[in-house]
Amino acid sequence: MARIRTPDNPQLFRATVIRSGLVTPSLQRVTIGGDSLADFPWMGYDHWFRLFMRKPGQALFTLPDLTGAKWYKQWLAIPEDLRPHCANYTVADYRPADREMDIEFVVHRNAAGELEGAAAIWACSVQPGDEMAVLDQGIIYDQPDDASEVTIVADESGLPAVAGILRSLPAHAVGRVIQEVPTLGDRRTLVGPAGVTVSWIVREDTGTVAGVKALEALKAHSDVDPHGYGFVIGESKLATEGRRHLHRLGLPKSRITFSGFWKH
Repeated sequence: MARIRTPDNPQLFRATVIRSGLVTPSLQRVTIGGDSLADFPWMGYDHWFRLFMRKPGQALFTLPDLTGAKWYKQWLAIPEDLRPHCANYTVADYRPADREMDIEFVVHRNAAGELEGAAAIWACSVQPGDEMAVLDQGIIYDQPDDASEVTIVADESGLPAVAGILRSLPAHAVGRVIQEVPTLGDRRTLVGPAGVTVSWIVREDTGTVAGVKALEALKAHSDVDPHGYGFVIGESKLATEGRRHLHRLGLPKSRITFSGFWKH
């Protein structure tokens, strides 16, 4: 049986920005730090959290102590002009001894080359010492203990999660990863079991919606082991259509985790 990996009483961890910079042409890495991070209950895999940050135009970071399952109502109770932006992100890396965590953001730009989205704007403009906070949410990856193989599919929004999952898989794991990225320069070395192959799908065409090519690559696979496990994340259509394809091939729904990180 798969394990339950969501905290019953989510905890808030306050931190400050240490540094920020591009890690690939399309991904900005923000490193945060603080004494509270020494107690972050990191579980590896795709451990994720609610990220609270200043909205564009807000001079101050205002956030009460949100804890437990009722945090959402507490957050909504903050006056709108003071309420920080909230978004979901994955732990890209965690160094408890240093009390540091890395978070990676997809850098979205419009046709004029201007940054789009509150999170991308924040990540590319933060300065050392800027305040923020994370609310622990556990992990989504829910591979059954008896899974014979893994099939993992993602667009660039899921790359930090995929990297974490590969690092956390046991050495004997076998399977495949289909990872789509915007440009050739966004490929990176992913450390994982030798039996899990990684296929990079480079989009290049800025007019193509993220996830379309990854879905095409997944549909090129005509067989899966019904005792395996599927994990499909990224743009909403990739997640839902990817799940349907794996199920049509014979993988039970109970052995497929899918999540639409965003919607085109």
